[in-house]
Amino acid sequence: MKSALPTDPAAGAQPPATTRFLDALQASLAAGRFVKLVLAKPRGAGDLKRATARHIAVRGEPVLSWVHTHATRDLTHNLPLAQALGELPAELDGRWGQAHLLTADEDLQLLISKDGRSTLRRSAVQREAAPAAAHDRAKHRHLSLASPWLHALGVTDAQQRLVPAMARKWKQINKFVEVVDHALADAGLKSPRPGGTPLRVADFGCGKGYLTFALHEHLSTTLGLPAEVTGIELRPDLVQLCNDAAQSLGLADRGLRFIEGDVRDWQPPQLDVMIALHACDTATDHALHLGIRGGASVLVCSPCCHKQIRPQLLSPHPLRPILQHGIHLGQEAEMLTDGLRALLLEAAGFDAQVFEFISLEHTSKNKMILAVRRSTPRPAQAVDETLRQIAEIQAFYGIREHALQTLLRRDGMLPQDVAA
Repeated sequence: MKSALPTDPAAGAQPPATTRFLDALQASLAAGRFVKLVLAKPRGAGDLKRATARHIAVRGEPVLSWVHTHATRDLTHNLPLAQALGELPAELDGRWGQAHLLTADEDLQLLISKDGRSTLRRSAVQREAAPAAAHDRAKHRHLSLASPWLHALGVTDAQQRLVPAMARKWKQINKFVEVVDHALADAGLKSPRPGGTPLRVADFGCGKGYLTFALHEHLSTTLGLPAEVTGIELRPDLVQLCNDAAQSLGLADRGLRFIEGDVRDWQPPQLDVMIALHACDTATDHALHLGIRGGASVLVCSPCCHKQIRPQLLSPHPLRPILQHGIHLGQEAEMLTDGLRALLLEAAGFDAQVFEFISLEHTSKNKMILAVRRSTPRPAQAVDETLRQIAEIQAFYGIREHALQTLLRRDGMLPQDVAA
């Protein structure tokens, strides 16, 4: 391929129209006026339709990022800017019938006939130029590695650098804060409340407190909200470790504390946010029930283990031949348990969703149930329809009991019986 535009007519110069087009392209890139380059009407066999180029930066170096659009797929590749400009004359020599250059103040359309004759059409426009986009942009983080609690818990070293072994945990922490931040916005909890009423958060099974510390920082420092964040953990050594860290960093005086307790019998005051990550089996149901009973507007769960439903699926039903395999039985039990939890939360006045919290490459416990209390109740007819759906699913699979359903019925939050 040619590496530069020929300038000697005797050597076979490019047609004047093509030369002017390429000169305009280089000038727009140099002046920061370039927006987009599109090559169209390809010649030859194949399903290629067009090629589109954007100007981006990769590791600080300018490149043209090409997207070749085929009938059923798009193929992307980046070329250093100098190389791309050097190869473009040959690309226009017989492979494409049209080239369209969009700049901040002009559109140029190059028409190339099959016998090599070219025509250039220009028209004045006014649009925003597209600056070279950073291909390898730094990810937005809600937290900073400079936070002292990250060093106290072993996520960073003394120089505030991420400990390599904690890279996955760091990503999980940031994703968690991002999810909760969106939920707070949906629930209308990101603004200070009258009288300085603090936002009350309970984090059940908080372990070493990574997410508890992270959420406290996001609420009290990033959002500037008065917050009372309580981590509840069964293991006294972890409770002591977290309280010592909070005390030494001055966070205990700002509403962060850790206590020893069990979600099944802890009686909290009024709550705004309830968190229970990796609560085993029906502990997730108890946490959800406690959050609803405490008046929480946001419920965040990452379920762990699904033992209650699994044995109930062994009774004869049409899927028995499939569910005889343990892996299928476990997957079906997980789907049903969490799917029913979401439906029960909707019947109890929440908007609920079940989604992948973080990629499996970072943690195998990657499912999250997120529920935000509705500002206005659902119509009674819609609630009845949800309850009928629950009853139909339970009848089909032979499910006799679901812990969250039992707890909500006990407190009169659901009818005792709903016909399928």
